[in-house]
Amino acid sequence: MLEKLNSFLQRYIAILTPLSVVLGVLLESVGHHLLFLVTWLFAFMTFAGSLHMKFKDVKIFVKHPVLIVFTIVFLHLLMPLWVYFLSTVIFDDHLLTVGFIVSVAVPTGVSSVIWINICRGNLPLGLSIILINTLLTPFIIPAMLHIVSGEQIHLDVASLMLNLILMIVLPTIVGILVNELSKGEIPKKYGKKLSPISKLCLLTVIMINSSAIAPYLKDFNLHLISVLLLVFFVAVSGYAFALLIGRTILKDYPQMITLIFTGGMRNIALGVIVATTYFPSKVAMPVVFGMLFQQVLASVFSKIATKSAVPLNHPLSS
Repeated sequence: MLEKLNSFLQRYIAILTPLSVVLGVLLESVGHHLLFLVTWLFAFMTFAGSLHMKFKDVKIFVKHPVLIVFTIVFLHLLMPLWVYFLSTVIFDDHLLTVGFIVSVAVPTGVSSVIWINICRGNLPLGLSIILINTLLTPFIIPAMLHIVSGEQIHLDVASLMLNLILMIVLPTIVGILVNELSKGEIPKKYGKKLSPISKLCLLTVIMINSSAIAPYLKDFNLHLISVLLLVFFVAVSGYAFALLIGRTILKDYPQMITLIFTGGMRNIALGVIVATTYFPSKVAMPVVFGMLFQQVLASVFSKIATKSAVPLNHPLSS
């Protein structure tokens, strides 16, 4: 039953995500009462997602130090600068600018592993990037958001760091320890069973946090459409830049695939939690909207990457 549920959720995640946003907006009053669950749900998702990781994944850094460092710089410096430029030029709204920065400042999504695996990318490299990026998150995000928020918004940096450690770092370490100490037996036995539960947790987190932007969605106007379009453009540009860089510089199909999905995908659920917990609700708008496009664009760019890789060392052509 759990396998069938997981198959259903994975097949229709691109549809279920926006439905969760709509449901969260409609059940605005209910969502506010369930906010206390978000941290624990996210911690469980992180734990389940890290069960297949190992501490030796960090050792991949020795083989690909430049690519791993570049990916982290791409995620937390190049894309935020690009988004800052776009949002300040198009919108004269500091809260929206912070929201767009939050949407790209969060670490790469653990679900990128799924797409790396499907497209036959470099999976050990992908796991290494995710693990290193995850462990650095409590330091990178608070520093970046402190700079961007400025004096106009008070940001409790200490609380944010503690929350990130509780939601990301500790569950990740516990998940890795469970994998290491059981010699892979527990992930092998329970990994597939936890997968649908983790996806349901994700949809629940989206629904609960979407209640925060309900007041802004009730008046569907041109401004809202503009925000939505910029979110879509930013999401596309993340994948496109990673594809272009991988195509022109790396010239190695598995590495290119890994860069595309670790560079294009984000842990948006974390971004929503950060936005709704530490900032005015308007900041959450661009972040929540980002959930609408991520999986759909991952599917689209998986096809584009495969078709554009003919001259490269494509494993499917060997």
